[in-house]
Amino acid sequence: MRDERKVTWRREIAELAALFLAVGLAHLLATLLGHTDPGPVVLVGLGVALIAGAAIHKRLGRGRRRAPLPVGQGAGPPMTLWRIRMRVVERPGRLAAVAGAFGGLGCNILALHIAPTGGSAITPAGCDALDEFVIEAPRGLATGALAKALTGAGGHDVVIVPARVKDLTDPGVHALVLAQRVGADPGRLPEALAELLRGARVEWRLPGDTVQEGAGLNTTMVISVDPGRALLARRPELPFTPTEAARAAALTAAATHGRYIVSGSPSPAPPASHG
Repeated sequence: MRDERKVTWRREIAELAALFLAVGLAHLLATLLGHTDPGPVVLVGLGVALIAGAAIHKRLGRGRRRAPLPVGQGAGPPMTLWRIRMRVVERPGRLAAVAGAFGGLGCNILALHIAPTGGSAITPAGCDALDEFVIEAPRGLATGALAKALTGAGGHDVVIVPARVKDLTDPGVHALVLAQRVGADPGRLPEALAELLRGARVEWRLPGDTVQEGAGLNTTMVISVDPGRALLARRPELPFTPTEAARAAALTAAATHGRYIVSGSPSPAPPASHG
């Protein structure tokens, strides 16, 4: 933008100088001719020449203008958001190797959360961690190739599921916002839990209802609301972590403190069938 302004000012100054020069030459020529009859003719001729020169200069200037860049040039290929979770042994350089695997496939890391794996998944040395990435990857990249590259970089139990823009929100900030929501309206607890657990299906459970774990370990979670009622969360495609269980319990406590049980039953969703 600044370069264009400089060119415009220079052009205007040059045209103004040419105008002054033309008027001066015309006056000098008219004086030399002794103000005889050819004087006005010379002035008119110089004016016509000046106008023609300005028109030619304008046309040439248009030809020298740079062609505008096409919209979207340099934007790169279309990308897809993925949410990736895997267990990584915490050793010096291990995370760098994982990042290198992403970079080698043209992926960009947008978010990273690290949590202890919990339970028997922790090695005797206590150095395993559960890493969760939100990345953007080339649309044509197969999940199988991505999982193979991450396994080769030191990842274990790699799980890849589609991600949303909401997954880029910091989990701690997101939990605080949801706590405020259920504090103001405790009846929205199931909805808030489903949003907190990102993609989980949440439904009411009554005493005596059986819970089937499903095909994957830790893919269901029961959150107690009061002695006579609980909420069941299911996410078959992505197991729950101990950190997510702690956040769900804290959010439920916030709803309980907000007097979730006022009088009688709070019109829950129909309970799931047994089995």
